[in-house]
Amino acid sequence: MNTKFIFLIIILSSLIKNSYSQELNCRVQVMSQQIQGTNKTVYENMQKDIYEFMNNTKWTNNVFIVEERIECNIMINITKQISIDEFDGYMQITSNRPVHNTNLNTIIFNYKDKDVHFNYVEFQSLLFNENSANPNLTALLAYYAYVVIGMDYDSFSLEGGSEYFSKAEKIVSNMQNAREKGWKSFESQKNRYWMVNNILDDNYSQIREFMYNYHRLGLDKMSAKLNEGRAETLESLKLLQKVFRAKPSPFMPYFKVVLEAKSDEFSKVFSESFIEEKARAVNILKEIDPSNSAKYQRIMAN
Repeated sequence: MNTKFIFLIIILSSLIKNSYSQELNCRVQVMSQQIQGTNKTVYENMQKDIYEFMNNTKWTNNVFIVEERIECNIMINITKQISIDEFDGYMQITSNRPVHNTNLNTIIFNYKDKDVHFNYVEFQSLLFNENSANPNLTALLAYYAYVVIGMDYDSFSLEGGSEYFSKAEKIVSNMQNAREKGWKSFESQKNRYWMVNNILDDNYSQIREFMYNYHRLGLDKMSAKLNEGRAETLESLKLLQKVFRAKPSPFMPYFKVVLEAKSDEFSKVFSESFIEEKARAVNILKEIDPSNSAKYQRIMAN
């Protein structure tokens, strides 16, 4: 075969691959400091396999260029090695997206899952089947991949992430016979089951409206129209206030996840507001997130 023709095929293949890049740019860290006297290479291989699974799986039918990939982080802290291939620990998942026309990023999702128990066999590929139950590690990773994607899409279009939240809900349904915790409604009011249940529940639709209004109509507008964009972020807080006052459930894990991701950013955004705008923001934030009242009160001092 002609050498130039072969070279052209290689170049075209590379361009096609880059044009259809996967959705996630996921950094993975597996920590095992609490585990003594074991073969540490297993954790190095675990980190590598999780990284490849998250970043090489095609999670949607949409086309992403490299620069559009969703930035996220997964930290798994192994606290106990039960056997040669069985582990206990917790998982911290975060994601962010750029703010339009700036060099800033805004946190979209920040969550700690304490019910992390799984089997991992070195050199055995992590495979995911969305139509059946999966090994718990694979199910965990796929669940959070879809939640991260859904949250990101919701910040760009109103309820734009519904398809991916439904996929996360399907994973929950498929895992109802799993022995591991986190998938069933009766185990806790703040687990994976209830998070995606809340997200897809119409009683929480105003939180999803907040995610769109705050990010797309508020933050993304501030670089061009600062006061208008910040006014929209304040208006969006009223949507959270309505959900808080309605209290569809006593625990509201989705509501708390949003506040966990946004509390520090709220302080920064509204610290630059006019005094009347600051006061309105602080009053709402102290009502809906009383545990961070002292943090919000400092907005008035700036």
